[in-house]
Amino acid sequence: MLLFSGLVLGAIGAPEIIVILVIVLLFFGGKKIPELMRGLGQGMKEFKDASKGEDKKTSASTEVKPEDK
Repeated sequence: MLLFSGLVLGAIGAPEIIVILVIVLLFFGGKKIPELMRGLGQGMKEFKDASKGEDKKTSASTEVKPEDK
């Protein structure tokens, strides 16, 4: 089964990708796609930060502020 799925993924070329992009454009519309991509980018950034173990709350609380010196 894994061999078959690898063969299918290897068969995707430029024409198939163009057809998929056109279908996505027709389905969501031109105005919605930038919002979707922005949300996807933010989600990827949050996942990357979480996988590194960074958190905005912990990094902000560990910073030395000028008043604390």
